[in-house]
Amino acid sequence: MQVIALQGDTLDALCWRHLGTTAGVTEQALELNPGLAAHGPILPMGLTVTLPDQVQTHTNNTHLNLWD
Repeated sequence: MQVIALQGDTLDALCWRHLGTTAGVTEQALELNPGLAAHGPILPMGLTVTLPDQVQTHTNNTHLNLWD
């Protein structure tokens, strides 16, 4: 998915606005956009950024018992 940065946008803000999460997505977006980090924390207005189409979530099936 391609999105366009608005004035004052950060990569985290784009991920949250379009995908509803930042957990793990920001790293995926950086991999999809080589050189994006060179723009600094505030992205230039009008910059096209590719975001992952699907959010990859990692499930942890470990159960913790507080009482045995």
